[in-house]
Amino acid sequence: MKYKHIFFDLDRTLWDFEHNMRLTLMDIFDRHNLSNYAPGPEHFIETFNLHNDRLWNSYQNGELKKKVLRYKRFEKTLGDYGIRNKDLVMVIDREYIDESPKKTVLIPHSIEVLEYLKNKYKLHIITNGFNEVQFAKIELCGISHYFTKVVTSEMSGHHKPHPKAFGYTVSLANARKEESVMIGDDYKADIIGAKSFGIDQIYFNPTQTKQAQKATFEITSLLELLKIL
Repeated sequence: MKYKHIFFDLDRTLWDFEHNMRLTLMDIFDRHNLSNYAPGPEHFIETFNLHNDRLWNSYQNGELKKKVLRYKRFEKTLGDYGIRNKDLVMVIDREYIDESPKKTVLIPHSIEVLEYLKNKYKLHIITNGFNEVQFAKIELCGISHYFTKVVTSEMSGHHKPHPKAFGYTVSLANARKEESVMIGDDYKADIIGAKSFGIDQIYFNPTQTKQAQKATFEITSLLELLKIL
């Protein structure tokens, strides 16, 4: 058996970010009567995604502090509907941080695959998310017991795809590069990052997006891991 350590990404690889994010934002939309300002919850969610994705990229590149990202994504979203209320921005930010981890929908076959892998490998998570959110997600959706090490970018001091994000986690897990493989959906952060660091990669690509470089393996369903590992 070549691999001894498997490093998973969390959001969109195990935890269904899109589904859980939508549920959280719809609750917030209804609670604060945002239908008085926005055309509907779908429009509100699309607007949030637009700002969140752009700001998150800046955060991962070290251009924004966490506090600024958290505030700005809702300030800009509400601002697009003519709402300029700092107190409301801060309330919604706190609600989102508190409530999104309580949504526990996982990517299909996550539990089945983790059950299959748990006695064969040491399993770990390496994620760019916030400490208070990512650890809560893992605990509340009932998968914490599968993992030996869980490392966030706040813990390592580096965001994927930076090699030091992988180096910190691999070292903490007492793993060797040649015995390690990274599984993730983010081509740049997970796949290119792992490749640059020098460990094998399994690209979880359910949308079958074409990429410039091939990963060690590519899958469209987590079930395919049962054939690879």
